[in-house]
Amino acid sequence: MNLIKEKIPIIDAHHHFWDLENNYYPFLSDKNEENFFLGNYSSLKKNYLPKDYNNDAINHDVIGTIHCEAEWDRKDQIGETKWLISLSKKHKFPTGIIAHAWLHTKNAEEIIAKQSFFKKVKGIRSKPITKNGENEKYLSYEATMQDINWRSGLKLLQKYNLNYDLRVPSWHLIEAIQIVRLIPNVKVIINHAGFPWDRSITGLKKWKNSLRMLSKEPNTYIKLSEFGVKNFSWNYKENRKIILEIIEMFSPSRCMFASNFPVSSLKINFDDLYNNYKNIVKDFSLDEKHQLFWKTALEVYNLDKTELKKAAVK
Repeated sequence: MNLIKEKIPIIDAHHHFWDLENNYYPFLSDKNEENFFLGNYSSLKKNYLPKDYNNDAINHDVIGTIHCEAEWDRKDQIGETKWLISLSKKHKFPTGIIAHAWLHTKNAEEIIAKQSFFKKVKGIRSKPITKNGENEKYLSYEATMQDINWRSGLKLLQKYNLNYDLRVPSWHLIEAIQIVRLIPNVKVIINHAGFPWDRSITGLKKWKNSLRMLSKEPNTYIKLSEFGVKNFSWNYKENRKIILEIIEMFSPSRCMFASNFPVSSLKINFDDLYNNYKNIVKDFSLDEKHQLFWKTALEVYNLDKTELKKAAVK
């Protein structure tokens, strides 16, 4: 059997939709961000909607998806959620939503409460202010993981039964242990493998040691996604090693594959990405593959199984 063609159900645990003609996304609608983590992203400045996703994923059995907030206009944090729900009614996807709410602002609870009202909203992603490198210092603690107000907002997620999606560079992973411990009853999902951007021996060692420490916190989970590196092509050999190391740290029951499309399309197409994923875990048991490709996402985000597209899901 050619395992690269293996049919296995997929819940894509992290992707984005955007409509630039009708909605406002500052990073897409305005001039390019100079420090975007993958470099020039001009090719992303076009609509990406369910029909585009379906075309990209046509060769794979995607039964559900989880949409992560896409930096929609922050003056209208609920607007993106309403728009996504309207999309899901027409197109089935997304199955679940990771919405946005600022955690450090005075109206944090108001927004979190409004987001939690929607059944499809399963969590919040609110990016803390981070440093541009491990040797830099914070110019201000406002909106960082050290901000008391930010931490207070974070703690509200338990009250509203929401997960937290954590997106920080690798040099903040040790610091993140503090905030994970503040919310022991909240599932914390580390985005994009903890961003192993520095592929030097020293850089990967620091990333691995930091992630291993974070993995010891029982309420942490991780997305196996976005292995692109600025100024480099998608490197199968390096990314295979990274993925297998992460699975060893967290186990399949706490790992989930995701596309991060369309952002990842800057480095790789959807078909190659998921075929690479399948090849990397080709020697895993069938149960482990199911865990990695859809079960972990289903369980961690508490998706409604009845809303999944028909597939071999039992």
